Amino acid sequence: ARMGRTLVELFYDVISPYSWLAFEALCRYRHIWNIDLRFRPAFLGGIMQQTGNKPPAMLPKRGEYMLKDMKRMAKYYQVPVHMSPDAFQHIMGTSSLTAMRFITAIDMTNPQYLEPLSREFWMRFWSQHEDISQPENILAVARQAGLSAELSQKALEMISSSAVKDRLKDTTAEALKYGAFGMPAVVAHYDGEPHLFFGSDRLELLGSIIGE
Repeated sequence: ARMGRTLVELFYDVISPYSWLAFEALCRYRHIWNIDLRFRPAFLGGIMQQTGNKPPAMLPKRGEYMLKDMKRMAKYYQVPVHMSPDAFQHIMGTSSLTAMRFITAIDMTNPQYLEPLSREFWMRFWSQHEDISQPENILAVARQAGLSAELSQKALEMISSSAVKDRLKDTTAEALKYGAFGMPAVVAHYDGEPHLFFGSDRLELLGSIIGE
């Protein structure tokens, strides 16, 4: 972290709509708050499995609430999340593993594209309701984010490498070590210790704890 700045890590997965809200809000706050924002692409499936957590929609009442909540949050944060009534089937039927490995490969090779690339994945999945699991869709997302065909192709080839797989596993394990059980997991390093905040609706509390 730069001198006197608080390091804030955002552990996220593009399959999580609340991660998108936290991502955009923190992107705005980093120009106002004295923070060093670090994006940490991780795998939500791994976190759910390791902690025995269940998707909110497994509880129908919670699923109903989440649809309304996302609508309000999207409007409040002005982020174009569009929850369709079959959003949960959409999530359950999609694995984000390939997408998160691709994002990890870009983080390892060309981290300057990490922010626009992650944003495009959310746009495609949560705004346009399109697939993000197939290679051709992933390449389309990368193109949209401004990556060259050559760079995207290289990242796509890297996703089956143990370097990328291990990096994603390690980042996911790190989130778990901080106490994460879902996404987004925001970790602020302040006063010599990590403070974990879950979800996109704890940012006022985060600000308060780090003296903002």
